[in-house]
Amino acid sequence: MAKFALLSVSDKKGLAEFAATLVRQHGYTLLSTGGTAKLLADSGLPVTEVGAHTGFPEIMEGRVKTLHPKIHGGLLCRRDKPAHLAQAAENQIELIDLVVVNLYPFEQTVARPTVEFEEAIENIDIGGPSMLRSAAKNHAGVTVVCDPADYTGVLAALADENALAELRRKLALKVFQRTASYDAAIARYLELQQAEPDIDALSGFPSTYSLTLPKVQRLRYGENPHQKAALYGTFHDHFEQLQGKELSYNNLLDITAATYLIGEFEKPTVAILKHTNPCGVASDTTLLGAWEKAYATDRQAPFGGIIVVNQTLGLEVAEQIKDIFTEVIIAPRFSEEARAMFAKKKNLRLMIAKGGIGADALQEVRSVIGGVLVQDRDRTLGNVREFKVVTERQPTAEEWEAMLFGWKVGKHVKSNSIVYCRGEQTLGVGAGQMARVDSSRIAVWKAGEAKLDLRGSVVASEALFPFADGLLAAADAGATAAIQPGGALRDEEVIKAANERGMAMVFTASRHFKH
Repeated sequence: MAKFALLSVSDKKGLAEFAATLVRQHGYTLLSTGGTAKLLADSGLPVTEVGAHTGFPEIMEGRVKTLHPKIHGGLLCRRDKPAHLAQAAENQIELIDLVVVNLYPFEQTVARPTVEFEEAIENIDIGGPSMLRSAAKNHAGVTVVCDPADYTGVLAALADENALAELRRKLALKVFQRTASYDAAIARYLELQQAEPDIDALSGFPSTYSLTLPKVQRLRYGENPHQKAALYGTFHDHFEQLQGKELSYNNLLDITAATYLIGEFEKPTVAILKHTNPCGVASDTTLLGAWEKAYATDRQAPFGGIIVVNQTLGLEVAEQIKDIFTEVIIAPRFSEEARAMFAKKKNLRLMIAKGGIGADALQEVRSVIGGVLVQDRDRTLGNVREFKVVTERQPTAEEWEAMLFGWKVGKHVKSNSIVYCRGEQTLGVGAGQMARVDSSRIAVWKAGEAKLDLRGSVVASEALFPFADGLLAAADAGATAAIQPGGALRDEEVIKAANERGMAMVFTASRHFKH
């Protein structure tokens, strides 16, 4: 009995070689369509067009070609049921034992900003998903391949019936994951194209939220060793790991936080983070100068932390970092000398941000009991032109520079957050306390530990001062100016306290909670 393989693909990478092995080593007869059939024929392989196999021509510009009983009967026939086999023989249906299909590139098509609706619709594959689903449903007797990456594994398994049975089940699962993702992408696109679209859909919040991502890495564990974890999505499209241990769950969170933070700055900047919180950030005319200032903020917390820079990390900075125990260093590039120096630290993870520093994501997704929360990422600092000086004294140019720097950093510190700065350097960071005044006290204490003088500094608060105590704590520490959103019931009390201390204070009217 002839063994039939049906091949019809958009991504033709590696197909000719795969098909040649099917024919020459495993005795398959090839069925195919359109451009795929031409590729196989041009490669010197015997191939039968689907229309010749079914006795029915392709019609309607190719929309109808594989939707035929001789195709789906050949895929769905149960090999273990005599009645199925008898009906197949009665209707002259040849059994199809192997299917290779990948789908029209709908997601890539609609990702283009200039795509027209008609083009998008024509890139919705109908026959492909139908064949994949039929073959996957009957995977006990049919091998189904939707990803060229599986060609090698399929060829290896064809010689071993037990291995093939196990592989078929995995490939069937992969098919249904792929078609689910494909259908979700189509539904999402069509929802956004409605003549009278739902306002939530237009803003990126559809009435049904679907998220289908491939598993790209099974992690050793989650936040703690007793928690299992995995990475899904396209993280590795954005970063390249040059050396070091496998990335952990916590590393991935830290890398994301570090990349978003450093993306706020254009001048040479260094940020040091621990548990996603910045513990030292500075900008300077050189990366070495920025490193010295950032590290001066806190020489203790960087132990086991993350370092990120926004320019090529060269030898002179590498020499400063090399003796500090660091989990991850991120840069847009590393010099050859720096790489050679870091290569001696086998466990240190070096990461290149492939698209440059400042990788973007429009939305954040977090799990809650019974569902997920989806929000736009906090990508704005507010309208600086509308920041309002609310005190009797205007800030000096130096205070303005420091406040805007602290405002950028504070947005990336867990609430409640307080950041003391001078120039473009953090002096003390207080993160995540239940009372804002306690965050201020911690920041002052950290500055004292680092022997940094807070006299003449500024203080940045990501949310409003609900009482005057937080501002007074900053004044007592030596701060001469403050930047905060404003909008508290006791704003007048806070402004009065600032005036009494001779401080300048700016209201931004934009809050940056970070939970």
